[in-house]
Amino acid sequence: METRKIILSADSTCDLGQELKDRYDVHYYPFHVILRGQDYQDNVTITTEDIYQAYYEDKTLPKTAAINVSEYIDYFRPWTDAGYEVIHLNLGGALSSAHQNCMLAAEELPGVYPIDSYNLSTGIALLVIAAGDMIRRGLAAADIVRRLKELRSHCHASFILDTLDFMHAGGRCSSVVALGASLLNLKPCIEVDNSDGSMKVGRKYRGSLQKVLTRYTQDELKRYHNIRTDHIFITHSGIDSLCIEAVKRTIQETMKFTEIHVTKASCTISCHCGPNTLGILFMTD
Repeated sequence: METRKIILSADSTCDLGQELKDRYDVHYYPFHVILRGQDYQDNVTITTEDIYQAYYEDKTLPKTAAINVSEYIDYFRPWTDAGYEVIHLNLGGALSSAHQNCMLAAEELPGVYPIDSYNLSTGIALLVIAAGDMIRRGLAAADIVRRLKELRSHCHASFILDTLDFMHAGGRCSSVVALGASLLNLKPCIEVDNSDGSMKVGRKYRGSLQKVLTRYTQDELKRYHNIRTDHIFITHSGIDSLCIEAVKRTIQETMKFTEIHVTKASCTISCHCGPNTLGILFMTD
């Protein structure tokens, strides 16, 4: 029996970067960003710079909306009608209704496999790369899905916030916490719980952003003894290149990775964390 061709797909929030997206032939579907009453497609008809400019002009913040069931159906149907199977990785279910909507869409179509990544940003991208490698090796879709679900707890995502203004404006932390962090010059590390995709506050750092990012990178790489050295992501929401280079240099001085990828976060991710956010994301064995 001829093996069915597999389409690899993900929500736009996986922040893979164009080079890797092309390398693994990954298809995206964009989240919605609503700004000043207008509905935009994430990283298609709006950029992070547009979002930050609106905030700096008059404190306007966008809202984000998940991909709905009918959008997923319309997106997948041309492939399933042509006899393809589709593996689609979603933003963590604890953060968005996208996975739930994708599951409902899959009930209407044969051969669609939605996966809750339990993660965000390039925490999802790590799973996308793993899926791409398995597709190239000729594994069946159902086997790939099973293995990806086993890998979720091996993906580690965290990031440093330079400001709590955006989280406060979006109702994700109190004004007291935001003011306290600002007065004390604290920069919290936000960690993703890879058992469900929820977020929690980890270490709190104090000092200049570049020094904080260097210490954070050292701490994260020392935290695990079994880090996989094939891929590591440096993902940011828009930040000075000197900070990126400092983090990259720290990684190179600490461990030898085959590939260090630098990518920019999607609008959906960026509008919740604000500018100058940066994280490192990797897998463990």
